[in-house]
Amino acid sequence: MSIHDFPRQPLTFGPSPVHRLERLTAHLGGPQVWAKREDCNSGLAYGGNKTRKLEYLVPDAIAQGADTLVSIGGYQSNHTRQVAAVAARTGMKAVLVQENWVDWPDCVNDRVGNIMLSRIMGAEVRLDPAGFGIGFKDSWSQAIEDVQRRGGTPYAIPAGASDHRLGGLGFVNWAYEVEEQERELGVFFDTIVVCSVTGSTHAGMIAGFAALEEAGGRPRRVIGIDASAKLRETHDQVERIARNTAELIGLGRDLRDDEITVLGGWAGDLYGIPVQSTLDAIRLTGQLEGMIIDPVYEGKSMAGLIDLVGRGDIDQDSHVLYAHLGGQPALNAYSGLFTHTQALEV
Repeated sequence: MSIHDFPRQPLTFGPSPVHRLERLTAHLGGPQVWAKREDCNSGLAYGGNKTRKLEYLVPDAIAQGADTLVSIGGYQSNHTRQVAAVAARTGMKAVLVQENWVDWPDCVNDRVGNIMLSRIMGAEVRLDPAGFGIGFKDSWSQAIEDVQRRGGTPYAIPAGASDHRLGGLGFVNWAYEVEEQERELGVFFDTIVVCSVTGSTHAGMIAGFAALEEAGGRPRRVIGIDASAKLRETHDQVERIARNTAELIGLGRDLRDDEITVLGGWAGDLYGIPVQSTLDAIRLTGQLEGMIIDPVYEGKSMAGLIDLVGRGDIDQDSHVLYAHLGGQPALNAYSGLFTHTQALEV
C-alpha cells in the first residue's frame, strides 16, 4: 500500500502555507529558515497538526459506525481541542479526558485557551488530576466504557492521536505535500525541524520522507526536538511509530537508525514548563516575524533550531523547514509570563 490507498477526510484548507522567515534568517546569520504553518491549516478551531492526523482517523471511525470520539490530553491539550472541533464538524460527540499534565501555577489553567474552546464546541470535558504520561490511562478506558454503557459507539483516539495504527499517516501526507511545494517554490529543504512529544507527527514525517527517497528523492534530515523532558521514552515512541507507519505504507525496507533523530536539551526538567530559552525563542520569533509560538511545543523546538544554527550543527548553506504545529491557544494559561513588553536587541 501507499499513502494514497488510505481513505482521507479533508479537514484542512489544502496545503498549509510555506514562507521564508527572512528576518530570523538574517538574525541567525546562517541557513535559510522557512516555516510551514500548521497553525493556520484549517478553519476548525484554529487547526494544528492533529487536524491532519484526524483526516485519516475520521474515515475509520465512520466505517466502524462510531458516534463519539473519545480522547485524552492535558488541560491545555491542542489535540483534544482539535478532536472536539472534528467531532462537531462531522456530527459526532466528543468525550475528552483532560489530565493535569503541567504543574503550572495559573488559577485559570482549566478554564481558558484550549479547554475553553473544547467546551464551547460541546465536548464533554472530564477533569482528572493525573500527571503527564504518554502511555494508556485508566481514565481514558473508563470514558470509553461509559460511552458504551450509555448506548453510544465510541472511537478511541489516544493522546496526540499517536499510538494509533493510522496516527502517522497525516504527516506522511505532509511529506508529500512538502515535496510538491518545493517544486513550486524552486527550493529543497535538506533539514526539517519539528517538536516531538507523543511522536506520530515526527514519525510520520520520517516514514514519508523515507518513501520519497525510495522513489528517487534526495535524502534529508528530520530533526525532532524533544519537549517531553523524557528523551528516551520519546525517542522510543517515535522510532516505534515511524517503523510501524513505514511498514503500513509499504516502504519496503527497514528505516535506518540515522533517519530517527530526537534531540534533547531544550525541554527543561518537566513537560509543559517553559525555560529561559523557550521564552527567548517566543519573543524572538514574535519580534522578528510577528509569528506567535507557544511555551509547550514550538517555543522549545524553535529554541532548538536557534541553538543548532548557532553551534553550526546545521550547515550554513542549508535550507531549513521549521514545522509550526500550532498550539497558541495555550498561551492564555501562561499569561503571568508576559505581563510587560520585553524588547530584545535584534
